[in-house]
Amino acid sequence: MNLNKLHKKLIDKKLTISVAESCTGGLLAYNLTKLANSSKYFQMGLITYSNEAKIKILKVNRKIIKKYGAVSKECCESMVKNLSKISKSKINVSITGIAGPGGGTKDKPIGLVYIGIKFGKYLLILENKFGKKNRSNIQKITVREVLKKITKIIS
Repeated sequence: MNLNKLHKKLIDKKLTISVAESCTGGLLAYNLTKLANSSKYFQMGLITYSNEAKIKILKVNRKIIKKYGAVSKECCESMVKNLSKISKSKINVSITGIAGPGGGTKDKPIGLVYIGIKFGKYLLILENKFGKKNRSNIQKITVREVLKKITKIIS
């Protein structure tokens, strides 16, 4: 994934982007803002790590978290749709998952990460099973995956 290429495309196409991260803890926002002039496209980065933050800041319905869990397609979708309302960015991204080393279950293993991307009316919710890698690798793989998908979507 070429960050410079994405950076240039976002600027050239005058696109804006906002992110709501959980298990990546700001790594996506960091990558999107590490190049000069990223202020031309980057609008907002929220780290909604706790369930309460997802509920209070992103207005994820408490019932969704109670019924499906914070690491679910439903929560991820609610995160990205509500971020889109808050940020008014053209591209919105949400990430929720289990980076480990603890917290995994049989149904929701370590390495399970949901990525939500909303680009205008286009909505994509991806379920990724990155496997039992270490925490840092799961975070990096997730960010790489997001950057790759965004580049593809805006091409």
